[in-house]
Amino acid sequence: MKRDMKPTETLPMLPVQPITRDVLAEKYLKDDETSAQDIFARVAKALASVENEPDRAQWESRFFGNLSAGAIGAGRIMSAAGTSLQATLINCFVQPVGDCIQGVDAGGFPGIYEALREAAETMRRGGGVGYDFSRIRPRGAEVRATASLASGPCSYIDVFDHSCATVESAGARRGAQMGVLRIDHPDVLEFITAKRKPGRWSNFNVSIAVSDEFMKRLASGGDWDLVHTARPGAAMIAAGAHQRDDGMWVYRSLAAGELWDTVMKSAYDFAEPGVIFLDTINRDNNLHYCEDIAATNPCGEQPLPSYGCCNLGPVILPGFVRNPFGFAGEPAFDFDAFAAAVALQVRALDNVLDLTFWPLPQQKAEAHAKRRIGIGFTGMGDALAMLRLRYDSDAGRETAVRIARTLRDAAYGASVELAREKGAFPAFDAQRYLEDGTFSSRLPDTLKDSIRRYGIRNSHLLSIAPTGTVSLAFADNASNGIEPAFSWTYTRKKREADGSTLQYDVQDHAWRLYRSLGGDTSQLPDYFVSAMQLAAADHIGMMKAVQPYIDTAISKTVNVPVDYPYESFKDLYTQAWTAGLKGLATYRPNDIVGSVLQLDAPAAAAVAAPVPATVDPMREVISRRPNGSLPAVAQKIEYWTQQGKQHVYLVVSFITLPDGRERAIEFFMPVGQSGQSQQWITSSMRMLSLAARGGFLERALADMRKVAWDRGPVRLGTYVKADGTAIPLWHDSEVAAIAYALQGIIAARNGVSAQSMDSSESAASHATAPMSGSKCPECGAHAMIRKDGCDFCTECGHIGTCG
Repeated sequence: MKRDMKPTETLPMLPVQPITRDVLAEKYLKDDETSAQDIFARVAKALASVENEPDRAQWESRFFGNLSAGAIGAGRIMSAAGTSLQATLINCFVQPVGDCIQGVDAGGFPGIYEALREAAETMRRGGGVGYDFSRIRPRGAEVRATASLASGPCSYIDVFDHSCATVESAGARRGAQMGVLRIDHPDVLEFITAKRKPGRWSNFNVSIAVSDEFMKRLASGGDWDLVHTARPGAAMIAAGAHQRDDGMWVYRSLAAGELWDTVMKSAYDFAEPGVIFLDTINRDNNLHYCEDIAATNPCGEQPLPSYGCCNLGPVILPGFVRNPFGFAGEPAFDFDAFAAAVALQVRALDNVLDLTFWPLPQQKAEAHAKRRIGIGFTGMGDALAMLRLRYDSDAGRETAVRIARTLRDAAYGASVELAREKGAFPAFDAQRYLEDGTFSSRLPDTLKDSIRRYGIRNSHLLSIAPTGTVSLAFADNASNGIEPAFSWTYTRKKREADGSTLQYDVQDHAWRLYRSLGGDTSQLPDYFVSAMQLAAADHIGMMKAVQPYIDTAISKTVNVPVDYPYESFKDLYTQAWTAGLKGLATYRPNDIVGSVLQLDAPAAAAVAAPVPATVDPMREVISRRPNGSLPAVAQKIEYWTQQGKQHVYLVVSFITLPDGRERAIEFFMPVGQSGQSQQWITSSMRMLSLAARGGFLERALADMRKVAWDRGPVRLGTYVKADGTAIPLWHDSEVAAIAYALQGIIAARNGVSAQSMDSSESAASHATAPMSGSKCPECGAHAMIRKDGCDFCTECGHIGTCG
C-alpha cells in the first residue's frame, strides 16, 4: 500500500471565509465542536470504532490524517457520524415501487403505499430517495379488483411529493427525490410535461429512462410504441389499443422524433426532465449477473438496484496541486499522495456500511451483500486552473483522465487488499464479475488477476457526485465535483432567525489562492474559465473523457446561456448517448415563467426620516379607532393561482403621525365581492386591524407571509434586478400573497418602494447575473436553478438540495 497522506500536506492555508465558518456551524458542528478539525476527530473515531479493538487507535489516527488531507465523507457522514442521532450516514437510496396499492405486486415489488411508507422512513432518517415508477399501470388501464380504471403513475407521484414536503429529515435536512419513468410508458408525455405546472413535484428531480432501442428508432425516423403489461380499459381497446406478440399492450404509437422533441423542449424551457441511459448503465454494471438497475439517486451519479445506497466520500483535488499557478515552481499534481488518500478512503467508506443506522432492513441486506461505496473527487475545475490548464482544453481533459485513472486503480487495488483481510463481498462471482463488456473487464490485467485470486471487498467503488455545502464547509468553496467554477466571486445574502440579513462575500478557492499568491484578479489568465464561458460540447467532452474510469456515473449539469439556440440544444442528449454517458442534466435559464406577466414595480420616492422617540409612534398601542373618517387607500389586488387569475378589493385606512409618517390603522374588504375566500379574508382583515392598533402589525404581516397551503405557489408582484429586468415573485399561499400586497400598500404610502420593503427579496451582486428559476427558500426570489447537481439560488447564493 502506498503511503498515507500526511496532515501537513493539506490545502494551502488561507483565512477561513465567513461563509465557511457559518456553514460549518449550521450543518456540521455538534455540541462543543468549534472547527473542522473537531469534526474530523469525531468522524475518525466513529469510523475506527468498527475495527478490531486493539487496532482502533491506529485507524483513528490514520482516518483523521486522511480527513485533514482532504479525503472527506459526504454530508451525512460529516454531519451524523459519531453523534447520538439515529440518522443514516448514507446520502441516498433507490426504493422500489410496485403495481399495486398495498402488499406486493406479482413481481415481488412493494405496493405504492408500502413504498411510500418506506420512503418516508428513509427520508426521516436523512436519506434522499430515487424511484422508478414505470411498473405502475398507466392512466385508463383496467383494475379488475375494483372494476375501475387506473389513474396512472403521475397521480401517485403527487402523493410522494406531498409526503416529502411534510417529512423533515434527521438534522433538519429536507428529503431529495428522483422520479424516473421509462420512455415507453404510456403516461410518459404527462410525466415529461408535469413540472410545467408551477409547484407540481417541487420535491422531485425527474428523468426519462431511455433505451438503446429508442435512440436507434429516433435515428431511423420510425414510430415508437407506448406499452405496458397491464390491460387497457375497454374504451382504449375500442380506440385501437392492442396486444403485441410479446404480450405487451400497446396503448398508442407516435413518431419517436415527436416524443423526443417533447423531451427536449421541456428540458430547454424548464430544465427537466433529465435523461438516463438504462442499457448503457446495465451493460457496464459489474453486477449485471445478479441485479437490474432501473433508477438512480436524486442527483444521478449512482444508478442503483432496489434498496441500493449511495455511500459517498469525495477527495478534494486542489489539496494535491503542488506549486499552484507556478509562482514557486512548475505546478504539478501529486498523483502518489492522491492514490494513497484514495486507498485509505476505501477502508473508511467500507466501515461506514457497518457503522451506519439503516432506515430499512432491506437496505442493510442489500448493502452488506454487495458493499457498494462511491469515492469521488471535488474541485476538478479549480485544480485544473491551479495547474494552469483550461477546463475545455485537450491538456485539461488529459489531466482529468489521469486523475480519474489513478482514482480507479488505487480504489480497486485497495479493495482487493481489503478483501484479503476481511473477505470479498458476499455476492462476488469472479468469473461473472469480470465478464466482457462490464466496467471491471476494462481494468488493468494485474488488477483483474488479483481480483480472480483474492476477490474484491466492494462491488463498486467510484462515483462523481455534487458536493454542495461540503465544498463550502471543507474545501474553501472549491469548484463542485467535476464541474468548472460557476463564478469566481459572488455576494450571498442570508436571512437569520431574528429576521436580520447577513451578507457574505463568497470567493472561489482557486481565485482567492491566486490573489493571495500575488496574482492580479482583475486580469485573470485564460485558464480561469467558468461554467457559463464553456460551450455545451466542452461540458460533455469532459464527461466523455472521465466516464470510462468511473464504475457508476457522473453528476454534472450542462449550463447553457438563455440565448443558446434550440437547434443546437436539442442534440445534446443524443451526443451524450453517442459518447457512452450514463445520463445528462441540462440547465438553461428559464424565462418562460418569468415572461408570463411583467408588472411594473411601484415607483420609488424619498424616504421620510424618522423622528427619534422614546416609543416609536408607529408601534404605540391605540386603544380604539379614532373617530370620524380616515384617509384610506382602496386597491384592487390581482394575483395568479393554479385556478388562474384572481382578484380582491381591499381598503387600508391610515392616520398621520406628528413626524409626517402614515400609520396603517384599519383593514377591511368592502362588501359585495363574490368568491369562496371572502370569509377568511374578512377575518384576516379584522385580525390585522387589531394588530395595527396593538402596535405589532409588521410582525402579523410577516407571519402571514409564512402561511403555506397545498395548492401550489401564488404569483403576485415583481422584483426588478439591477439590469432592469423584472422577476415574478411567488408566494406559498393566497394568505401570503395578500399580506405581501398589504405590505406594498403601506410601504408606498410612506414613500418606500415595494422592492426595498422586504430584505428577503434584496438583490445580490454576482460575477454571474441572476437567472430565473424556482422559488428560493432562503431569499424568496424566483431564481433557484440547477447548478453542479445542486439547487443554487442565483440571487442570494443559497445552496439547497444536492441529494
